[in-house]
Parts: sequence; structure tokens; C-alpha cells
Amino acid sequence: MPYHLGVDVGTTYTAAAVGRDGRVEPATLGTRSVAVPTVVCLVDDRLLVGEPAARRAVTDPGRVAREFKRRVGDPTPLLLGGTPVAAELCMARVVEWVVDQVSATEGEPPASLALTHPANWGEYKLDLLRQALRHVGLSVDLLVPEPVAAATEYAARRPQAHGTVAVYDLGGGTFDAAVVEIAPGGARLVGRPDGIERLGGVDVDHAVLRHVLDSLDLDLDGLGDDPRTAAALAQLREECVEAKEALSHETDVSIPVMLPQRHTEVRLTRSELEAMIRPALEETVVALRRAVASAGRTVDDLAAVLLVGGSSRIPLVGQLVGELGRPVAVDARPKDTVSLGAVRAVMDRAAAGAPPPPPRPAPPPVPTPEPLHPAPGATPAADVPAAVAPVPVPAAARRRRVLAAVLGAVVAVAAAAVAALALTGDGGGSAAEGTTTTTAGATTVPESGAGAGDVGGTGAASTPRPLPGTTGTTRPGPGSSPTAAPASPPRSAPW
Repeated sequence: MPYHLGVDVGTTYTAAAVGRDGRVEPATLGTRSVAVPTVVCLVDDRLLVGEPAARRAVTDPGRVAREFKRRVGDPTPLLLGGTPVAAELCMARVVEWVVDQVSATEGEPPASLALTHPANWGEYKLDLLRQALRHVGLSVDLLVPEPVAAATEYAARRPQAHGTVAVYDLGGGTFDAAVVEIAPGGARLVGRPDGIERLGGVDVDHAVLRHVLDSLDLDLDGLGDDPRTAAALAQLREECVEAKEALSHETDVSIPVMLPQRHTEVRLTRSELEAMIRPALEETVVALRRAVASAGRTVDDLAAVLLVGGSSRIPLVGQLVGELGRPVAVDARPKDTVSLGAVRAVMDRAAAGAPPPPPRPAPPPVPTPEPLHPAPGATPAADVPAAVAPVPVPAAARRRRVLAAVLGAVVAVAAAAVAALALTGDGGGSAAEGTTTTTAGATTVPESGAGAGDVGGTGAASTPRPLPGTTGTTRPGPGSSPTAAPASPPRSAPW
């Protein structure tokens, strides 16, 4: 059965959702959880993605890339085992891997694909992402801003929801704040999205790791780079991530430390963690207020504030956002909200259908050419089929023909005047030398120099030569016999 796919490539985790028949559900990508780490590892000129790549990070960290979503648009590529790889290509490979995984599970490729992106990405970063997707052979049907996807899922779960909502999206590597208008036709961004490009869950993880190292009076640069130390540090980072997530539900945790120089554990309380991250989280609320102001709204105009992203589950986030005085909506599975909203958006688009392209106008009929000046008695030219266009006449040729016609007319008028004067002249006199005669529009000129003729017909006149393009008979002079003038061929074709 055809299905639709929505993919959310986050800074730290990648999630996907499948939709069919109006229902949506998360797609299972990992063996231990629905989402997978957004990690790639270069092995033998191919990129491993997800959990296999994360396992390689322990033994071969130089070939592993994390948090590359933050680097999209950076002209400096990543170096994986000495090989330069663009950050947007890593992101495209993750999307390709997700599509392959879901296609294998569903038994066929998706009918349509939606991909989310941060709301503050401009056309430059989006174009880089499109090029990378084309490079791996993927065609994305819809690019959805992450806040719009979150608001779409929120509206789908609450049919009565409408009006203006603010989206507070604190993910693994970035913070986005946007205002979204929810209407029956869908969700749309209002105003200008705001945010903090390098603030997210990974920064909280680093703060926990620094706390552990400071508590043990250890310098990260002084630990060395031997394989045992690198593997122990990778394990310690995982322990810090788990401690951060545990403090969302507990008041204190113990973090085991298994470094070659030290085997111990460090205690961390929720209040200590909140003291470390409070200044940064207060800046997120300021960015949220800026986004609301850019939309021409006030905080009181908001129907709710949606908390999106895995790091939004930190209790201090809900506390600071709640101080705005508006209802706070928290999803039980914030990591899946964006991917679920993305697949809903592409399903709505497919259900609405793209408008058909306007019909092409029919080409105008080609007129049948008519002769401009058909000769008397000439057979009309056959009709030219409408599908065959007449051969155009160059403008220069047309001008030459018009000029020749004008000159011919002038000569004809002058010859007529001279003939009239000769016929009405003195009968005992002689005809002027070089007399020209005309009849019925036919004009003749003498072929030889001059011929004198008496009135009694004793003089001999030369045989006249007709002008090109004239017809008729030559009018004889006094005392001469009529001579037929050769007819010119009829002009039946147009000029």
C-alpha cells in the first residue's frame, strides 16, 4: 500500500515517520530505539550511518563526524580519515540511509518524501541541501521548516486548536523560535524566525563533561590521545549524556569515570546543572520574545507555546517559558513531533493535489498568401496549406520592387505626354526624333537612334521594343503599319 515518509535529521538524532490512510506513526530506525544517532563514519569510501557509525567512534574517532548539521553552508569540509567531505553531503547520506531502511521495512519506496530544516536556513543552505540530495539520487517532494512541522502535528492532535502559537524548539544542536498561524488550511510561519545557531543538547552535554573533569582536576588536553584514553573519553561522554537525561526526572545522579588515570564517579545534582545552563536558557526566552515581536504580536496574543526537541524536557525550560504567562504544551515524545508533522504536511499536500498546468494556447492559423498584383487573365495560384508558412520576402527585395514599380509608372506617364504632343502637332511637320508611343498602358521606345518620317509615310521608323512587364500592341506612327508587341509573361506569383 502506498505510504508517505517524513524525515527529521537533527543535530544529534534522526527520526522518521510513516503516514498512510490519514494515520501517522514513527518509523523504527534503530535496534534499541526509534531514532538513531546522527553520526556518520567513513569506511572504505562509504559512509556508515547511525548506530554502526556511533560504535566506530570509540575505536576510530578520526573517521567519525557528529553535529555536522551545524556545518551546512561552511565552505570548509569535514575531514574523515583525511578525506574531505561536505557537511551537506553527510546530511544527504543520512536521508538516503533512512529512505533505504524504511523502504526495506515497507517493501517499497515511499510515494512522497518530506524533509525538515531549521526555520532560519536561507536559500543558500537550502540549495546546498538540494544539490546534495540530487547527488545521492533523492528527490524530496517537500521541505518543511521545523516549527511548521511541529505546529502541524500539534494542530492534528488538537482539532480545536487554532490561532497563533509560538514554537520553542530546543534540539540537540540548535535553538529555533518561531510564530506559527494555525488555520483550517494548514500552518504557516508569521514574522521572522529567531534562534541561537549553536545552542542545544550537545552544549549541555559539554557542560556536564567539563563539570566532571573539573571535579577531578583533569585537563582534557592533557589526557593524551592514545587509543585507550580515546575510548575511555568516548564512554565518559555517553555517561554524561545519560546523566543529563536522567536529571529531567531525578534530582541527582552519579557519573562513572573509567579513565586510565582515574577510576571513580562524580555526583551531579539538578540544581548544579541548572546553575550551569541557566544563562544560556534565559537567552532562548529573549529570542522567543523577538520572534513574537517580529510577527507583530504580543505574548498575550499567543494561544500556547509549544515545546519541541529533546532538550525541551529539561525542567528549567518549562519553568522559564511558563513565566511568559501562556499555556505551555509539552509533547510526551518531543523527538518525534517534527517528523510526524512533516509526514502530515506532505500527506495534506498530496491529498490537495497540485493544480493542473494551464493549457497551452493553440497556435494562430497561417494566412494563405494572395498575389499582390495578378496579371490580367492569369490563373490564380493554388491555395497554400495552412500548415505551411509562406516563404518570407526580405525587406530589401520588397523595397527594390516598389522602387522599380514607381519608376515604371513615372516613365509611362512621361511617354504618354510625349505621344500626345506628337499626335496633336503640325501635320506637315516631321515627327520628333526618338518618338515614344503608348497604347492601353503599353509603352515602347525606339530601338535605334532616330528615324525621320514624313507625314505622307515616306520616312522609315525603327521597330519598337516594349518595356519589361508591359502588354498590348504598338500604336503605329503616321504612315506605318501596326506591329504586335510581344506580350510579357503574366505575374501570378506574389512579390
